[in-house]
Amino acid sequence: MARLIDVRVPDMGSFSEVAVIDVLVKPGDAIEREASLITLETEKATMDVPSDVTGVVEKLHVTKGGKVSPGDVVATVRVEGDAAGAGDSAPAAGASAGSSSGGGSASTAGAAAGSAGAGSSSAKPAAAASGGTPPAAPAAPGSGPVATPAATTAAPASASGANGAAAGNGASVPAASAILGGRTDLAPINETGFSSAHAGPSVRRFARELGVDLSQVTGTGFKARITHDDVKAFVKKALAGGAPAAAGGAAAKGGVGLPSVPLVDFAKFGPVETKPLSRIQKISGPRLHASWVNIPHVTQFDEADITDLEDVRTKLKQKALQEGIKLTPLAFIVRACVKALQEFPYVNSSLDATGANLVMKKYVNIGFAADTPNGLVVPVIANADRMDVYRIARALGELSEKARAGKLSAAEMQGGCFTISSLGGIGGTAFTPIINAPEVAILGISKSSHKPVYKDGAFIPRLMLPLSLSYDHRVIDGAMAVRFTTYLAGVLADPRQLTEAVL
Repeated sequence: MARLIDVRVPDMGSFSEVAVIDVLVKPGDAIEREASLITLETEKATMDVPSDVTGVVEKLHVTKGGKVSPGDVVATVRVEGDAAGAGDSAPAAGASAGSSSGGGSASTAGAAAGSAGAGSSSAKPAAAASGGTPPAAPAAPGSGPVATPAATTAAPASASGANGAAAGNGASVPAASAILGGRTDLAPINETGFSSAHAGPSVRRFARELGVDLSQVTGTGFKARITHDDVKAFVKKALAGGAPAAAGGAAAKGGVGLPSVPLVDFAKFGPVETKPLSRIQKISGPRLHASWVNIPHVTQFDEADITDLEDVRTKLKQKALQEGIKLTPLAFIVRACVKALQEFPYVNSSLDATGANLVMKKYVNIGFAADTPNGLVVPVIANADRMDVYRIARALGELSEKARAGKLSAAEMQGGCFTISSLGGIGGTAFTPIINAPEVAILGISKSSHKPVYKDGAFIPRLMLPLSLSYDHRVIDGAMAVRFTTYLAGVLADPRQLTEAVL
């Protein structure tokens, strides 16, 4: 005997009026118990609301883009025969959904779903029953993508439902073999990109089953979220030969990855000359590319008032020259960065090989980009936190001279915690420096200039220094970044904090 059972939104702790960013089923869909019905998103987390019964969706009570609160009806499900009896003994819809979502906390569920990739709250034994591929171990930074085999056999009907839906995913999607046609030549999954992709738990699980790297998929859902249809479209395009070529030569192996750059015969348009890349360019190019592709860069721009600092530096220059030291603005900037890194230790950290832990460094080694005839190199001032501004200036001069002469040792370019790229001596107003992995931030310095600043009821000329902080958004959020630059600007504006043991 058939019964109609309402599936409700579970208890989500302090959250209410949560946005519905995806509806994963439609009336008439056959669904399994634990199948995801909708995806919710708060300011902090993403979670799927699963069904606690097996049956057919009779009616949907929510719409994509709408909002729901705990206890609201998500869908009415028609349950037949024994399944109806099972529904009587099953926990209430809200309790079941809350349990499968990580204890009913949207924050907890979202943390699992958003940051753990396939290890989402809804990727339970049902995923294994459907023939889905278990999640791969996270890739170690710099070790390249980790291959995840694509599922090549259809999920059993008992596990995937009458419409071939993957278990735990209420959307009617074909089994992996139906889409892939037995092929497994998609590119390996980049775990870092996969984990940061804008997609819900059920979509992540579906992508795992197909071996699709979500970082390569363009989302068409609410707020550019990746949907099941986006994953299917990506796979179909790949099988049709229209997917982008894989980076690092994967295209030659039949893989999928970054778009390739078109080959152009420039000689057709006029005279050309071919010159080989310098040794430094050949070494730094792949490293910069790897950092840009693997690290989610964000750049925070700010300004520091260095009027008083420049006055102090001018007074100390002659004394420094008598000791054979060229006291440049960069010496003060390095000293200020040391103080800022001590105040914000997360900026002085690195992700470990698993990507799940931070290595908090108890030392401060500062790298700086040095312009040489052969290109940019990055010498490192070791233990800069133990130096006053004079010793920092001396180290800058000695390392810069060795860099220009090509005499830097490998040890003098290793162990950096934070890098400064100063273009102030050349010009410019702002730029977006690329993080020197495995560091998590880099500071760009542009040319200072006098600007009118409103102070004490009047506009007065002040010497302003542009700051550009690029940071790894996996480790540093926007609030921390702006606090860091604000603190740094405050230290630079007060030269008394930078001249200890000097005056």
